[in-house]
Amino acid sequence: MKNLLLIVVCFFFQIGLAQPDSLFLKVKVKKYDGPQWEQKNKGSIYLSEVAFSNWNSGGSNSISGLLGIESSANYHDKYFSWKNNALLRFGVNRQQAQELRKTDDLLEINSNIGYKPDSISNWFYSARLNFRTQLLNGYKYPNKEEPISTLLAPGYLFFGGGMEYGKNIEKLSFYFSPLTLKATFVLDEDLANAGAFGVTPAVYDALGNIIVPGERIRKEVGVLVTNSYEMEVVENIDLKNQVSLYSDYINKFGNIDIDWSLDFNFKVNDFIKASLGSHIRYDNDVKTSKPTDVEGEFDEAGAKVQWKQFLGIGFAVDF
Repeated sequence: MKNLLLIVVCFFFQIGLAQPDSLFLKVKVKKYDGPQWEQKNKGSIYLSEVAFSNWNSGGSNSISGLLGIESSANYHDKYFSWKNNALLRFGVNRQQAQELRKTDDLLEINSNIGYKPDSISNWFYSARLNFRTQLLNGYKYPNKEEPISTLLAPGYLFFGGGMEYGKNIEKLSFYFSPLTLKATFVLDEDLANAGAFGVTPAVYDALGNIIVPGERIRKEVGVLVTNSYEMEVVENIDLKNQVSLYSDYINKFGNIDIDWSLDFNFKVNDFIKASLGSHIRYDNDVKTSKPTDVEGEFDEAGAKVQWKQFLGIGFAVDF
């Protein structure tokens, strides 16, 4: 009888071991750490509006909108990390007694692949590509006769290789590339002939005829340093910081092109969000101009710091 009871107990004990989710025993399943793809898509619309009626302090009615679409596809395993993302952003503003004006226009594509020699290292051998341009013509308002930018005028392409450090590479990254190609595209004929965005301008004869057309593509080779950092400041407030520093070896080495963006994202709920951002750029090849005493003529005023600030509230959804 004792032997029979022992056999029955062993039988049920073995059943419990064989059933990970049984009432008798929970078996911890090992987390899968093999190759993984992660894809995210995000769409957002930010709106701002002001209206006046018999307002004794005065003011102009206005409405602004900003549409953003972002998509990313990232791969990682023990040795490789491959991050890809595309961003489209377009904004407009309409004020009383004025035509519709563009406030933002960006198309950007990024791809970054990294390899680390062992699974515990935080250093990656990396290759990085960045391309950006705008979609529609840009103007120096109120002048809408002569565009100051168009599709692929300018367009910027960065491609190079180097080393990247990232303990949690999705949130924190330091990248150094001693050899990066920078190509500036100015495919609009008028802007290329004018020497916009640092390309070589056209050569004219005494009668104003073009002898040598303006350069369409400007190529540079230099050193690139970048840093990106994401963190949660407090609950429902995220910070994203991105800095890029570039200097050309051949053309005035030591002049640094700066691209720095700092964004705060505030989450109200799953759909309503607010955003506060600052974007600073400096490119020594992008010259400004100032009017002369002669009407319609301008003199070069050198490069200046470019700054853009954004504050908006709207709807954002992941899909």
